[in-house]
Order: sequence, then structure tokens, then C-alpha cells
Amino acid sequence: MVIRGVQMDAFADLLPGAISPLGTAEVLSRLKAWAELGWIRRLDSAFAAFLADLAPGLSPVVACAAALTAHMEGRGHACLPIDEPLLSAGSGGLLDWPAPALDEVRTLLAGLPSQVEGWLHELRGSPVVYEAGGSREDGHQPLVLDGHRLYLRRHWRCERRIARQVLERVRVNGRGPVDEATVRAWLDRLFGPPSSVMDWQKLACGIALRGRLSFITGGPGTGKTYTAARLLALLYATDPAPQDLRVALAAPTGKAAARLKQAIDQALDELQPRLGDTLLLRELAGRIGPARTLHSLLGARPGTRRFRHDAAHPLSVDVLIVDEASMIHLEMMASLLDAVPPSARIVFLGDKDQLASVEAGAVLGDLCRHAQAGRYREATRAYARAVTGSEVPPACADDDGPPLAQQTVMLRESRRFQGPIGQLAQAVNGGDAAAAVSLLRQSPDGPLRWLEGEALSVDAVVRLAVRGREGAPGGYGAYLDALRRRPSPQAGPAAHLAWVRDVLVAFERVRLLCAVREGEWGVAGMNLAVERALAAEGGQAPRTAGAWYEGRPVMVTRNDPAVGVSNGDIGIALAPHAPGAALRVHFLEGGEVRSVGVGRLADVETAYAMTVHKSQGSEFEHTLLVLPRDATSVLTRELLYTGITRARSALTLALGSPQALADALARGTRRASGLPQALEAPDGAAG
Repeated sequence: MVIRGVQMDAFADLLPGAISPLGTAEVLSRLKAWAELGWIRRLDSAFAAFLADLAPGLSPVVACAAALTAHMEGRGHACLPIDEPLLSAGSGGLLDWPAPALDEVRTLLAGLPSQVEGWLHELRGSPVVYEAGGSREDGHQPLVLDGHRLYLRRHWRCERRIARQVLERVRVNGRGPVDEATVRAWLDRLFGPPSSVMDWQKLACGIALRGRLSFITGGPGTGKTYTAARLLALLYATDPAPQDLRVALAAPTGKAAARLKQAIDQALDELQPRLGDTLLLRELAGRIGPARTLHSLLGARPGTRRFRHDAAHPLSVDVLIVDEASMIHLEMMASLLDAVPPSARIVFLGDKDQLASVEAGAVLGDLCRHAQAGRYREATRAYARAVTGSEVPPACADDDGPPLAQQTVMLRESRRFQGPIGQLAQAVNGGDAAAAVSLLRQSPDGPLRWLEGEALSVDAVVRLAVRGREGAPGGYGAYLDALRRRPSPQAGPAAHLAWVRDVLVAFERVRLLCAVREGEWGVAGMNLAVERALAAEGGQAPRTAGAWYEGRPVMVTRNDPAVGVSNGDIGIALAPHAPGAALRVHFLEGGEVRSVGVGRLADVETAYAMTVHKSQGSEFEHTLLVLPRDATSVLTRELLYTGITRARSALTLALGSPQALADALARGTRRASGLPQALEAPDGAAG
């Protein structure tokens, strides 16, 4: 049987003989010790202690479960699954704790009930736990037990809100009945005549048009924003009053938002000649405002988790397109769906296989869990046939397909990643270590290079980052050269602005991506090493860690609406055109340069290196993916896939050995969640 995810019969020969039942005080003491050792957060043990103060006589089971539930949140999970593997020394559980922790865990478990039902009994009877669907009235307890899943109340409410909103929106059509013949005519103009093979981009537009909620997922280069631009053209063409259509664009980060707007504008501009005067696309697209971060869109307010826009104060939009949806965490998704009026159409774009948000939930992965299989019902297949002229492949047919699957389309052909980088991404995503190793060793002078074994060192990584390599010229050395080409004050403001843009573009060509923040192989160590290397090449070095200097690249780490910067924005500190003026951090957004005085930026960090998580929504000509020497629990298939797909032209992988690579590919990220089950509701669905 499973207790807190540990098979008790597997540990039977390892447990001490007779151990007396543990009291709550002993459990709290051990939890505090675990926090001191770094196995759990101090917050986790403090939460259990708070509940013990709140409810005198609290069960030791509930105290232990409360700390683990809080700890699960810190690791990105929405809940604690009581009856699933949780702890392991390898990769078989939700938590990969260090081996020394296991003896402590075994001792603790031996003093608690040995059956899952014993834990459930204690939780159901606790005054700090509300059982969903149980006989007791909801008293807004801090913990919620839903089946065999234990939640912090906030996450339980978010899951329920998301499931309710999603199911309600996919069960209704869009803004009116769809004229299939008209849609077919426009789709043929936008994508070309039908063929014997389904055009998934074409289908995605048709599916999004008929519903109020849709998901378009796919890997890099599959054309998600290309498809979104044609969807906008289709919406304008089929709306009775296109000039009144209120369209908004958004993404989780400022950089992703700027890229979305730029990509949409470029695609619409290229599309106009094909449409001629039949649709004044440029004029209509000009009504779309700048893409915004989700925090800005919803109206974040300092000091509170609440937003200005919610169900009672909805957004004024008819169409909302959200890019990089894999980065949206549970609470943000619930808030976003609440704030969009029921009559509006929401289209989410994202790669379901990328890393999920660092906060709780893997929402896009949960919502798009059937995207690969399709699972389209007969009504959906008939609609697809009518509007695209092509047949849905038989492998994607399922007359019992769930409601959300009818509004989800996966784009399957990458037009950008067709070479070695794309092949490596596919091998990694499929967990094929042998194919990945073969690709990495094919040609060291091509787009892929692998630093392993004795060739792997911090100095080697930094040397490649600064000087580039065969197949990936430039590097931070090219950025340093751009800094040195600063024009004289007599050259005028226009020349200075052109120089600033050149520096920003040169910096964006290369990036070090790390799996961890601390240590010599982490963001902190790599940033310091690059600063030293550039100083040796004649660049300016900081006098102290984090000090400002001209040329320092920084990443904003906290949204600051008053200053106009968002978490994830990257800029470079440069002196203004006027001699003697203080440094300003310059940002490049959609081709436009703006700047902020360094004194106004309180939350920034040096950005020669960044975590893979922070890189989502970005692309670099040369990406150096730097991973710890030994594969650890942070190295997962999703992390490798996300890092690899940030590379546009060249990738250098710094990883110790083929075994470390194989271990990482075998370790898929899993987020505990009840959202998939909540979405498998009985019918009334679209399609």
C-alpha cells in the first residue's frame, strides 16, 4: 500500500522495529528540523505550526500533510495526492529528496498510520480541513480534501473556477452561427485550396472561429502566431461590424508580449497584398493596441493578489489572444478567465511541452492533454471537412472525445526547426536519448555542439559565450565591440539612438541558459565569470557585485507599473547622448527603444546568464545550455526541450555525459493536479 507515496511493504525491512505513535509536537519538531536542513521550506513547517495553533489538538497526520501540501505548492504542484507516489530516492515520485532524507521520512512514517484510509480519516475529521462533497458545511478551512487530493484552499478554488469557466465556454458557440460556406471561402483565400492532407493551421482558425474558447498548441516554428494573424483576418472578414471589433493581445511577460505584437503586425502586413481591397486589414489592425502583460491587462494592484478586472468588472474586449500560455500559472489563469466577458472569444497560443510556470500548476499541459490524439467527435470532423475541405486523420477521431478537445488544435509541422536543432528537440521531447546523443555528436562545427567529459569546464563555456565558435560566430565579444563603437556627442541624437539599438541587438544574439540559480554552473556563477572574461577583453567590470556600469545587461525581476517595466524585461545600462548624464537602462520593444534611469530600477539582476524558465518567450541565435555536472532532480525532459528550442541557429549543450543526458530525458516533469479530472465532465459540449 502507499502512504504519502512510499510503498510501506517496500520499506518494511528498513523500518525500525516497534515505534510509538508520534504526537503533533514531535511531528512539528521534525518538520522544523527538515526545514533547517533545506528539505522543505521554512514556510512549510511554519504553516503546519500555524494550523496547530489554530486548532489545539491537531492530529499529527494533519500537521504532516499540511506541511507537505505547502511544500508541494513550492515545487509547482496544485495539490498533495494522498494515494500516489510522492517520495523517492530516484525519479519515481513527485518529490526527489536527497537520500539522507529518506531515513528520516521512514522513521516519521513509522509513527503515523500505515494505511491511506487512516490518513483520510484523520483529514476528514480535522477542523482545519473541508471535504469537498462531504457532509460538513464549508467553513472556509485552509485545507480542502477533494477525493484523495489535499489542497491549499486557494488552489482548490482556482482549479474549480478554471474548470467551470472552460466547460461553460466550450459548450457555447461564438458570437453567432457560423456560415460554413463563407468561412470555407475565406480560409481558402488565407491558406490556399484544400489538399488531401489536413492543414492544421487552417483547421485551428476554423475551430477558433466557432467557439468562445480555443487552444492552439504546437512546438517552435509550427506557426502559432502566423495562424493567429490569419485568424484575426478571418474574424474581421466574417464579423458584421469589423471596425467595432475590440481585439487585445497579451502574454505573461513584457518580452513575449512585444514579440507577439511584432509577429502579428508583420504577418498581417504580409497578408494584405493577398487580400487586396476586399478587406482593409492594415486599417483594422491599426486599431489593435500594443500587446500587454497579463498583469497589466488585468490591472495588477500593489499589495494585493486581486486585480482591477474580474467577473464583476470585466475587460472591454471581444477577442483576446494570449501567447506563451505554458507560462500561465493556476491563479493567473483563473483570474484571466474570470475577467473576460462570457461573450468574448479567447484564443490561447503555446507549446504544451515546454516548462510550466514556476508557480503552482501546469495549466496549459492539463488543458491540452488530448491535443496530440485530437479526439475529435463526428460533429467536429464534419465541421472541419466543411470549412477546410480536408479530412481529419482517422487517428484523431473519437466520438467520445471530451468537450475541450473539440476546441483544441495541435500544429504539427515545424517550418523553422527542420534541421539538427529541431531533430534534437523532437528526440528530447520523445525521451529518445540514443537519438539525442547521435545528433549531438554528428558535427561539432555545425549548429550543434556538445561540451562533455574533460572538455566541459566553466572556462570553456565562457570562452564560447564570449568569442563564439565555428557555426556560431560572434558571442558577447561582438556585443562588446558594439559598445566600443559609441558615436561622439557631435554625431547627434539620431546616431546615438542607432548605436543603442545596435548594442541591444548584438546582446540579444547569444545567451547562457542555466538550470539552477546558484553555484558556478548557475546563473550567479556564470554571470560573474562572463563579467570577468569581458573585463579581460577590455570591457568595464563592476567594482562590486550588482554595481552599475555602462554595458551592464539586466533583467527586471518584478513588475513595476509605475516605471513601466515587467518581470522578464531585459535592457542594457548606457549613458545618454548628453555628456555627463546618469546611466539609463535601454529596452528594445518591437523595434522601438525606451529608457529608464537606473535609480528607478530596484529589482534587477545581471543577465548574461538566465534560467531556462526565464528564457521562455525568447529566442537567441546561439544558445548555450549550461547544466550541472551531475544530473539532478532539476534536470528534466521539459527543461532540456525548452532550453534547446530557445536556439534559433546554434546550440551548445554543456552537460557531463551521455548518462546524465539519458537520466534527464527519463525524468519527465509531473505536476499533481485535479484539473484534468474536473474537465472530463459529462456532456453538453461543443462539437
